[in-house]
Amino acid sequence: MEPYTAVGLIPTVRGIRKRAEIRRNLEHLADLMAAANWLSSLDLPVRLVAIPEGALQGFTDEVFDLDHARYAEECAIDIPGEETAFLGELARHWQVYIMAQAKARHPEFPGRFFNVGFILDPEGTVILRHHKVAPLWPVEHSVTPFDVWDRWVALYGERLEAFYPVVDTPIGRLGIMMANEGSYPENARGLAMNGAEVVYRGSYPHPHTGNEFFAIQNRARALDNNFYVVAPNLGTYYLEQDSPVPVDTFGGQSMIVDFKGRIVGQQGYGNGSTYVAGTIDIEALRQHRTRAAWDNWLKDLQVEQYRLIYAEPIYPKNLYLEEAPKGHAAYRRAVLEPQVEKLIARGIWRRPGS
Repeated sequence: MEPYTAVGLIPTVRGIRKRAEIRRNLEHLADLMAAANWLSSLDLPVRLVAIPEGALQGFTDEVFDLDHARYAEECAIDIPGEETAFLGELARHWQVYIMAQAKARHPEFPGRFFNVGFILDPEGTVILRHHKVAPLWPVEHSVTPFDVWDRWVALYGERLEAFYPVVDTPIGRLGIMMANEGSYPENARGLAMNGAEVVYRGSYPHPHTGNEFFAIQNRARALDNNFYVVAPNLGTYYLEQDSPVPVDTFGGQSMIVDFKGRIVGQQGYGNGSTYVAGTIDIEALRQHRTRAAWDNWLKDLQVEQYRLIYAEPIYPKNLYLEEAPKGHAAYRRAVLEPQVEKLIARGIWRRPGS
């Protein structure tokens, strides 16, 4: 497999209050993709384009603590649907794979929405859907598979593919690890154990980006699992359609990281619309995985021993099997604070002196 260029778009986005307003963000993405693909292909051909989380809808549900069911009805999309058809046309025009994200409905869970990463092939077909397993819990209202565990397992089974799907393509095995998912090493490892070679990771907010959380996590996840991480962050963010001034909520620091944790493409700028580009060499990755004696780490996993770390449940499953996600204050009282007390009660954490 010959090396190719991966591009991560860094778009300006306007938050939406109704689904029709997504069109404005899509049209901006089309213009940005034209500029990014043309200039980035002057080196190696562009075969993969990543669109960061929030680029279609913004983060209206989190910022304004919106009612879950109302957002599901008025703002969430269907996959496939009108929006993926628009992106599919771009995939066909540029002959690229597209990785992207949207808050989306699920036919088996009426009145609910999930945070869904998806991949389109160069024919514009949706070839992978990943339902985010680690939202920004204090504020994000998206349902996760763990929140509806019993029903999810009944539908899809208790297997890696149900939570960490990977699709095999002519440009490598592709997987999704959105935003806060990358804060937990287990989510990257789940993708690696399912064969992932190129993993999408975006977006992440400031101050965590400016204080290096984003870069540390991206590089560590790539190195730990010997896969590429394509991590574009959002550009400036207008909270609503008619907001007069944008805010650099995300802090830039977009990057592409190779399978040894090295940054091979970076764009520190986040106050505007731009892009990041870097080389993906799947053949080199496969050579390293199969020939290295030490730092191809997965071959050394002592899984029987590691199971002891996770023997005791921590986060409660099935939280939203019967009810919708809670507002910010209610979540803190009902989930966040009891979780802290649980770890203290078990002796894992010590309570501070004041």
